Amino acid sequence: MKIGIVGAGVMGTGVAQNVAQSGYDAIVVDISQEALAKAKQELQQTIRFQGLFNKTKVSEPVDTVMQRITFTTSMDELDDVEFVIENVPEIWEAKKSVYLDLDRICRPDCIFLVNTSCIPITRIASLTRRPAFIFGVHFMNPVPLKSTVEGIRGFHTGEETIARAKQFLASLGKECIVVNDYPGFVSNRISHLFMNEAAYVVQDQVADPEEVDAIFKKCFGHKMGPLETADLIGLDTVVQSLEILYESYQDPKFRCCPLLKKMVYAGHLGKKSGKGFYAYETEEELSFI
Repeated sequence: MKIGIVGAGVMGTGVAQNVAQSGYDAIVVDISQEALAKAKQELQQTIRFQGLFNKTKVSEPVDTVMQRITFTTSMDELDDVEFVIENVPEIWEAKKSVYLDLDRICRPDCIFLVNTSCIPITRIASLTRRPAFIFGVHFMNPVPLKSTVEGIRGFHTGEETIARAKQFLASLGKECIVVNDYPGFVSNRISHLFMNEAAYVVQDQVADPEEVDAIFKKCFGHKMGPLETADLIGLDTVVQSLEILYESYQDPKFRCCPLLKKMVYAGHLGKKSGKGFYAYETEEELSFI
């Protein structure tokens, strides 16, 4: 079975790894050859390091996994895939362009899995002629290591679509918890409040990032603190998601922290740029999770 993956950023790269290591052929599409080259390099490094650090699990050779992945700038190569997993930035115009193309190119029974942080699934489905085949699947980062995803049922999403999607996700080693469609759903509607308020705490000089994250990890038992999580997701993505939540609910609790915007303007986007609330100095630190 062929799986289309649109977007070769941090999330798309993780999805491609998970899909290929589960035995599927993956077609990764991005508008940038540079992004595709970077994704290919990072995948090779990540799979290699995974084999070195996880001696208890039998891993396929890097070349075997990589042979299942095709990198392309042509959306037309998705004309015969069974599922498309979309991972483009949280910018409505970018999403709109992608789904108009996908709806035209993909076969009528192809299911679109919308890997969005906050944009409503029903709004995305309205762009297509197949609203029953649109299902939100919010993967968590790092994708290959997370055993659960948040599934989002749009207004028109069919039960057969959900069943097929859950079966496919199970083959990737993922449990799918299905929730209803409102901006931010469950995970990001709540988690972005944590990340945003944590940024305010740093901005107000109540504590530094290390202290904020240490309290969440040591006092509450979280594996990562909110600012480490923001760096992993990408601060630009966090800002875009907060702006969508604020626009959707018109609630001041989602007002984006000015420090987050300032960091994005400065190009400090987190792990993917090498600097965010923390510094990431080497390629290995950037690529290996």
